[in-house]
Amino acid sequence: MKLMYFNDFRLGVVKGDNVVDVTAAVQNIPHTGPGNLINGVIERWADVRGRIDSAANSGKGLPVTQVKIRPPLPKPINVDCMAVNYMEDGTRKQAAEINAFHKSPGCIIAHGETMIMPDIPLSILEGEAELAVVIGKRAKNVTQARAMEHVFGLMAPRAMPPSSAIRFIRLNHVTPSRRLGRIWSPPTKSRIRTSCKCG
Repeated sequence: MKLMYFNDFRLGVVKGDNVVDVTAAVQNIPHTGPGNLINGVIERWADVRGRIDSAANSGKGLPVTQVKIRPPLPKPINVDCMAVNYMEDGTRKQAAEINAFHKSPGCIIAHGETMIMPDIPLSILEGEAELAVVIGKRAKNVTQARAMEHVFGLMAPRAMPPSSAIRFIRLNHVTPSRRLGRIWSPPTKSRIRTSCKCG
């Protein structure tokens, strides 16, 4: 199943090239806005999935090309990013001094929205394709064997790191400029795929 927000933050399920509005199926979840509504859906997934499936199967869809796509997780609680995955292709010969960093939860924008850049010269701007794992339940000291039990779904955001955006400025991991660059607003993929096994 693929979940997305569209238009005035209606919750939808993607069915082929259409999106079916399933907002009515989750309105009883306590919330003050779309950010904590989707968080509530994730927390209560076992209870609400049947209602969402039923609404998606019985509702009429709108073409995705005709709706305004919104961020699927507009107010994430944490955005923790893993760094230095270039070991796999031989780009790096040894691990860097850091292996993770934090992004501001306020850095999310939707498909087609404008990203505000800092007022510094940019010679090259390149986005990086990423894989985002949406954690579905509280966890601590989880073993690798049980990690997927805590995953709600997957997304494919695009990040704008300064290491690729500003080629002529040499930065290391402790410079304020790098930390600022890491919280530029990245566009996000417009959908959450709820499970690796779902279609």
